[in-house]
Amino acid sequence: MAKVKKAPRPKAITPKGFRDYFGAEVTERAEMLQKIAGVYHHYGFDALESSAVETVEALGKFLPDVDRPNEGVFAWQEFDENDKGDWMALRYDLTAPLARVYAQHRNELPTPYRRYAMGPVWRNEKPGPGRFRQFYQCDADTVGTASMAADAEICAMLSDTLEAVGIPRGDYIVRVNNRKVLNGVLEAMGLGDDQDRKDAVLRTIDKFDKVGEAGVRELLGKGRLDASGAFIDGVGLSDEQAAPVVAFLTSKADTADETFANLREAVGESKVGADGIAELEQIAALLEAGGYGADRIEIDPSVVRGLGYYTGPVFEAELTFEIFDEKGRKRQFGSVAGGGRYDDLVARFTGQAVPAVGVSIGVDRLLAALHEKGRIGGTVQGPVVVTVMDRARMAEYQAMVAELRNAGIRAEVYLGNPKNFGNQLKYADKRNSPVAVIAGGDEFDAGKVQIKDLILGAKIAESATLEEWKERPSQFEVSRDDLVAKVREILAGQDS
Repeated sequence: MAKVKKAPRPKAITPKGFRDYFGAEVTERAEMLQKIAGVYHHYGFDALESSAVETVEALGKFLPDVDRPNEGVFAWQEFDENDKGDWMALRYDLTAPLARVYAQHRNELPTPYRRYAMGPVWRNEKPGPGRFRQFYQCDADTVGTASMAADAEICAMLSDTLEAVGIPRGDYIVRVNNRKVLNGVLEAMGLGDDQDRKDAVLRTIDKFDKVGEAGVRELLGKGRLDASGAFIDGVGLSDEQAAPVVAFLTSKADTADETFANLREAVGESKVGADGIAELEQIAALLEAGGYGADRIEIDPSVVRGLGYYTGPVFEAELTFEIFDEKGRKRQFGSVAGGGRYDDLVARFTGQAVPAVGVSIGVDRLLAALHEKGRIGGTVQGPVVVTVMDRARMAEYQAMVAELRNAGIRAEVYLGNPKNFGNQLKYADKRNSPVAVIAGGDEFDAGKVQIKDLILGAKIAESATLEEWKERPSQFEVSRDDLVAKVREILAGQDS
């Protein structure tokens, strides 16, 4: 009889591009999201929690092609006997679901509709260092108004949010531009209906941060050698045709008024360009009236994010403090949030243009920034551990932990095998517990309890002499009735 081959055991590994988050990381993220939600709520935005799964049809611009139905998204087809079931996908971002929600419930929702949403999104893309297929986003959007006051408000709220979570003023800047101004520049270049060349110009503009003014001039012209020595073909424009682009990218001046004057020269006679500049002027005036100066929010034409997506103002929050990269080189931390006006997204569902503006904060990026600033991180304190010396008295141990919890102190009873008391203290150390409560038969009979300051005990064990150890005891015997008071006293001393 043939021997039955056992099925191999599954490998205990996370799927490629995904990761697990443990206690401190989860807690830090939750606390940060709570602060962000507090600012959004303060501004009058309502929370929305939409489904993590959407139809690929609703995802719109991420709609997979016929041959690869999961391109860019994690998608599957619902079972159907005729093989015509709907294609479903995990949400790619939080904006496409908002467009679907607004189109579906617009008759019940107020206009404008102001909502914020927080949660994970999934992208079926190639993972890399620090780039995962599941990550958190935190969005706020206003749908249903074309007023530039909505755009200004989003920028102000973004500024307030960064400060609320611990990024001090001077360590960030919110930069604002307008897609309409760029459209005006493209008109001023005289490219007519040559969409291929316009797209090539947009791709070149997107490289401005990397190659600078000289590099952009070369790429708009005949081309340039990159850092590796390879030659990159240019767009083939004349210097005269390229001039409006260069003027646009270098138009930022010392004051907003000077910047606007430079932009007017860049867009020439273009009406759409003039409209974009007028919108930026409105935003600047509204922000100034609200007390948001150029030290927090500034007009900056070099912001070219999402040019194929946004239809009006665009903005991003950049952290300006320096960090060291993996090779020990100094660099700025960079962007942690961005957004803009997108007036075409809801129209896919309704056939009518619905103005909308929003911002998305990269939660993981912002958490990393807070770690860099020392605002979060380090050792997270664990719970007070009530050790167990006598299993038969478990009810009394539970009574102790209940008293501590009722007093607002995080605490737990040791629920492992109590036979080896040393293992209980090792468990408390692993949990980074500040205090251990110890009581056996003698203590219960005498109405006493032993309380061990684990933080002080660890410090004494590291360096103290015998005499210092005697002078600074880390374990105290107190009356059972004084349990909560003594634990509070120790915890307060550790925090000071």
